[in-house]
Amino acid sequence: MILGKLRRARLLAGEDPDNPGYLDAHPLVREYFGEQLRTQQTDAWKECNRRLYHHYRALAPQLSETFRDMEPLFLAVICGCNAGLFREALHEVYIPRIQRGDSSFAANVLGARGALLLVLAQFFEHGRWGSPMEAAPEGQGLNGEDQLFILMQAGSYLTATRGLGAAEARICYGRAEPLCHSLSRPVLLYVALIGQWRYTLHTDKMSAAMQIAERIHSLAREQNDSALMIGAYRALTVTLFHLGDFESARQYAMRGLQIWRSGNVQFHTEELHAPAVACLCWAALCEWHLGAIASCNATIAEAFSLAKELNDMNALVLALDFAAILAFFEHNPVEVDRLASDLIELSTRYNFVFYQALGAIYRGWACGASGDTAEGIAWIEQGIRDYRATGAVLGLPFYLGRKAEALHLADRTSEALEAINEAEALAERFEVHWWRGELHRLRGVFLAAMGADEARIEASFGEAIRIATEQKSVSLEKRAEATYAEYRRQKASGSGGRGFRLPLC
Repeated sequence: MILGKLRRARLLAGEDPDNPGYLDAHPLVREYFGEQLRTQQTDAWKECNRRLYHHYRALAPQLSETFRDMEPLFLAVICGCNAGLFREALHEVYIPRIQRGDSSFAANVLGARGALLLVLAQFFEHGRWGSPMEAAPEGQGLNGEDQLFILMQAGSYLTATRGLGAAEARICYGRAEPLCHSLSRPVLLYVALIGQWRYTLHTDKMSAAMQIAERIHSLAREQNDSALMIGAYRALTVTLFHLGDFESARQYAMRGLQIWRSGNVQFHTEELHAPAVACLCWAALCEWHLGAIASCNATIAEAFSLAKELNDMNALVLALDFAAILAFFEHNPVEVDRLASDLIELSTRYNFVFYQALGAIYRGWACGASGDTAEGIAWIEQGIRDYRATGAVLGLPFYLGRKAEALHLADRTSEALEAINEAEALAERFEVHWWRGELHRLRGVFLAAMGADEARIEASFGEAIRIATEQKSVSLEKRAEATYAEYRRQKASGSGGRGFRLPLC
């Protein structure tokens, strides 16, 4: 009876079914008195955390194989940092027992990136990313190498869990760069520059991203390092692709793959996306644009095979993303939906919020193309909201085009045109040119459906053909010419009436 009253008053936590008879204070009560202890009796607070640190590190198996078994180690690091034992917690628990050195066990095997970020935050002053804890009593502060290590760890997991446009990750990589110079760590400088390039690519103009990509390329050449060269070629490939230079992009991708296929590459550091898998994915998209459809299918299949061989979930989710794009290019809603399901499932399991958003957009497009436009639009709009929440803008012109198609299929063509207008404005602002020709073609389709002025329709199709020809996108050029020819046919036959129903692909 008394216990019931205490629980109703929220002074005791609810009964734990796994530990009958066990009593614990309500979390809010613990938090209140814990804060009082931390601010008013600092020495006692630190001593409590020191004892908890030793208790938790002894509680877990030396090498935990499951997340549940590893939880005491996460708590040990948190308590150790609260006790001011930053260096000890890092070198005696986090590195050898949680991450197991270079294997990144907790991240790659357990998929515990969210928990790792919670732990890593303890090594930063007041949890501010980019401000590692330098000063601490009794030699427990983090030296330059320690700071560089946790900055790289935090940058990687912030990007993986919060998205490729996460500003917190950029802060970590920006802070890491001068440390790399002062400590003469060129390989980690490469990682820091890749992190800055990735953020800039997804949030800024392509010209800014190209400047960083060129810095990465110069560094790789200075080091004469094959692994760094593959990553540098990947950066140049991706940036050139978005600028609409598919031919040059493919050439750089193939250079990277040529180095990797030589078999003499020693990778020094873990990357968010394995550069060889990334080169294969981007090469596949370039091949599609250049009209080599059979080749692009073989290339994306090789990307899948390599990602699985590496047992790299980041690489696998990337391959799923690109396979879905290629299936969309071929207007195959069944395949897009299958790949979207796999993408969502994998992203949910490993907390890849960025790719969860993309999976929702692809699923929405597949729904709309299969006739369920209401459901499709809802999925696409939610996916775009989630994508924007990551801070990224790079893919918006492409994804807004998918939304426009779904709106058009739902007989909401005026709204589809609004989506196209937004997509074109973003493409212009951020210099994302790779899909601009297709946006003009879709504008022509929508204008024709609305019975708009002939000159505007002709101008849209003309611009679509011009851009595709200029970019040497054989596939988009053929598509634009076929749609324009169908428009002219319907117009000549008078079958369009006030509006024309032209194909979306």
